Amino acid sequence: MQKKRIFTEIVVVLLVILFLYTGVSKFVDFKGFTYDLNNQPFPNSLTPLLRWLIPITEISIVIALLFEKARLIGLYASLFLMSLFTIYTALVLFHVFEYVPCSCGGVIKNLTWPQHLIFNLFFVVITSLAIRVNKKNLSDHLLYNQLQ
Repeated sequence: MQKKRIFTEIVVVLLVILFLYTGVSKFVDFKGFTYDLNNQPFPNSLTPLLRWLIPITEISIVIALLFEKARLIGLYASLFLMSLFTIYTALVLFHVFEYVPCSCGGVIKNLTWPQHLIFNLFFVVITSLAIRVNKKNLSDHLLYNQLQ
């Protein structure tokens, strides 16, 4: 049980670092992030929404992960967002889009598309495992409390 808790804590720390870093870096270079969004292969009419929604979502995930009661929600939100990013990256690698600048934050922007895919898949896998461990711990805890 202790090893599973440590694993979950490590995953949470990694996700907090990832989403805090990328969310804040998008706000720090808000003009550049907005420019990159306008160069994505989806309609520019989405840019006014996405330029706020993406970094605010990333920072909101961080907040959820920091609080034990909201952690499972934060893990699910992390999995959802990283899955979307992973699907998008796979579509880029399959040349579905004519051109695609990266609108990631900070040094992550310097990764190649294959590196992005591996990076994203890593986070999808560890987040999925943390959710599984967390749900098992939660159900064990609830069962234990019912027996008391």
